[in-house]
Amino acid sequence: MEKGISSLSVQGIYTAYDRADVLEDLSLEVVQGTITCLLGNNGSGKTTLIRSILGLTPPRTGRILFQGADITHLPTHRIIRQGIASIPEGRKVFPGLTVQENLRLGAYQEDDKEILLDRMRKVHQIFPRLEERSSQLAGTMSGGEQAMVSIGRGLMGAPKLLIVDEPSLGLSPLLVKENFRIIQEIRQQKVTVFLVEQNVRQTLAISDYGYVLSKGGVVAQGNAEHLRDNKGVQDAYFG
Repeated sequence: MEKGISSLSVQGIYTAYDRADVLEDLSLEVVQGTITCLLGNNGSGKTTLIRSILGLTPPRTGRILFQGADITHLPTHRIIRQGIASIPEGRKVFPGLTVQENLRLGAYQEDDKEILLDRMRKVHQIFPRLEERSSQLAGTMSGGEQAMVSIGRGLMGAPKLLIVDEPSLGLSPLLVKENFRIIQEIRQQKVTVFLVEQNVRQTLAISDYGYVLSKGGVVAQGNAEHLRDNKGVQDAYFG
């Protein structure tokens, strides 16, 4: 892994559903201030890794460290409080709540009104449309607008690490390109990004370092340029 301060360190984890291991001896590092990507097809274990990091399906062995502290067996709400936020696959907004109410839920652990207003302003700078549509029900918005709400909600928690799961899923090529531009902008605001995706070309175009996951284990890793030029990786795992 490239030099730098580790934000997230996954060390030899095994994660199982019932008695069947989905992740086997999986290790990776996410360096602070970078975009690190995890590439893999459906069934490779990407979602299970996210669940392990967030404490939803803790590993049965191995360790997960965040900024040097062991979070392996912490409950999910305490992991979030440490500074990790997740943008779920498929956006998953609260359809019966307004845009503003959805965003506010992203900072449910913060009560200071001035801090909340400042965070809301920062989200609106990235997504001016969300300010324009603040009173609109999220369920009546387009897929692209709901993606903005989902990312904005994650940013409202002022995370140190943002896990973004499949941001290209179900969006048009134009909106996918916009989402990836926004992820780059988030990194420029000193938020470390762990990007979990199947869209190889666009993911590697904005990432610093990447891992390829297959059958619950890391089968390749390197800087984005190395993975982009690795024909074996492209042919074997992404056609």
